[in-house]
Amino acid sequence: MPPRRPPLLVPSLLVALTLLAGCGDDETAPRVPGDPVSSAEAEVLGQVLRADHEEGGADFEVTAPYAEGAVLTLTGEIDFAEGIGRAQAVTSYADGRPEDTRTLFFTAEDLWQGDVPGLTEALEQAGLPDATYVRRPIATTQAGGTASLLDVLVQMVPKLAAPTADDPASFAGYTWAGSRSINGELSSVFQNPTGTTIAVAADSQLLVQYATTLQDVPITITLADHGERDITLPADSDTVSLTEHPEIAAALGL
Repeated sequence: MPPRRPPLLVPSLLVALTLLAGCGDDETAPRVPGDPVSSAEAEVLGQVLRADHEEGGADFEVTAPYAEGAVLTLTGEIDFAEGIGRAQAVTSYADGRPEDTRTLFFTAEDLWQGDVPGLTEALEQAGLPDATYVRRPIATTQAGGTASLLDVLVQMVPKLAAPTADDPASFAGYTWAGSRSINGELSSVFQNPTGTTIAVAADSQLLVQYATTLQDVPITITLADHGERDITLPADSDTVSLTEHPEIAAALGL
């Protein structure tokens, strides 16, 4: 793992430690949750996606409680530079049903799934070579106008990085929501008018958590251990394309 790059040398960020510890433009006045972000805090927020991109990647955990007693969790790593991720997806149930676990790889266009129940049998029945993974295009919407939750989540993670900074003016409606520890890092939390929150670590000024609600599902993405990643996608010889073999998709319910 390469050494962590130096903090961004943006002049306004030099005061970020003070700001993220809970003080506003007037350092003698304690912050109150709900206070508007200061101009310097807006500068910090404008840099976080670019900082993730410059770091190269990160570990991530996504949690999405999509139904009563059912939670989908993705735990893995993302190469922000190449837009490639891998994760273990676990669906857990409060009613005692066994967990459903899949191994995932994803890019901006495609999703690979491993540990798919019934895959070996379906391939044998279709007279196809054995494979560990199935691959399909990531769907943005379904017939009902909504997207598969899994597809939504794997599209969200790479978007937590960008090659350019955001305009600080775009954070004018954000408020300071308090400070708390996330993965052992003191972080300041900011909230927009729709309830989406962004948590920034005080020492590194890196994005450590993003939380929002989509399709009535609360989604929390936590980032850790920022740095370069090198992720190799599954080989074509170990993958069956569901686009080329829709009969396999039908047999597996995918």
